[in-house]
Amino acid sequence: MVEAIKPLAKATRRSGVIGGLGGFGGLFDPRAAGFADPVLVAATDGVGTKLKIASAAGRHDTVGIDLVAMCVNDIVVQGAEPLFFLDYFATGALDTGVAKTVIAGIVEGCRLAGCALTGGETAEMPGLYAPGDYDLAGFCVGAAERGRLLPRDDIAAGDVVLGMASSGLHSNGFSLVRRIVEAQGVDYGAPSPVAADETLAETLLTPTRIYVASVLQGARSGLVKGFSHITGGGLIENIPRVLPDGLGVRLDAAAWPLPGVFRWLAGGDRLTPGDLAGTFNCGIGMMAIVAPQAATEVRDMLATAGETVWQVGEVVPAAPDRVAIGNIDSWDG
Repeated sequence: MVEAIKPLAKATRRSGVIGGLGGFGGLFDPRAAGFADPVLVAATDGVGTKLKIASAAGRHDTVGIDLVAMCVNDIVVQGAEPLFFLDYFATGALDTGVAKTVIAGIVEGCRLAGCALTGGETAEMPGLYAPGDYDLAGFCVGAAERGRLLPRDDIAAGDVVLGMASSGLHSNGFSLVRRIVEAQGVDYGAPSPVAADETLAETLLTPTRIYVASVLQGARSGLVKGFSHITGGGLIENIPRVLPDGLGVRLDAAAWPLPGVFRWLAGGDRLTPGDLAGTFNCGIGMMAIVAPQAATEVRDMLATAGETVWQVGEVVPAAPDRVAIGNIDSWDG
């Protein structure tokens, strides 16, 4: 298995990598990657129960991208460039074909993020996993020059919040998604309720968007005060993670379109707008906080880098709820 994936990993090689795959640890030299006085930033994450849908649908080519995305997006919001990545693939009995497909997705994710796959672990644990099941974990290390880390400490009331479009559900809330699908009695191979020429599984397995190139450009411009990666806990829990005490945000739900997959999940009074906002990204996978005078320039910069961007709110003095969403009832339509 290791020999089979060595060529894949080699395709992600970048400046700073020392040696190759197969040793007891991956080696990386930040100075060779162009850093003078780097602060290292590390993140770890998984794909969660989205893997159950991949297994049920027999579709394993996108979850590796999800694995990388969930880690590198957490790295880059701190102003750090992802440098190298390691994966952990655990199963009861190794299916080499499935594992190679998953790792090919990890390689594609690393390519999109500009980081190197420097190692990993493939573990067989009979009796711990049901036949056909597997789990993934990812580990990423990035670096930023000392003094360039985000968020900045000058975030203030009146700052503008920009939202960048997600590619769909990303990789959070899938235990709830699976429950809704089961309650509806829908097969994952059935036509997608929201996208022509797709199955339901293909819609749900759309890989998490990787924002590294655009967010790094924004961070290095010096115009962005902070970024927030919208993951588990949705809009409600993630934005306050980058705000100073005493500040919150007021969002306008009418400022961006709620994608069809979220409307479908909530349909029939299955979920309230508040449920959506506290669980999912609701169409916004990444947010940027900027001074009002820089909002247009940053919005144009992110759009030129390939993002769909909306001005979705502003920073305000914190009320009882640190995230207030106006016009949220529009999501009922």
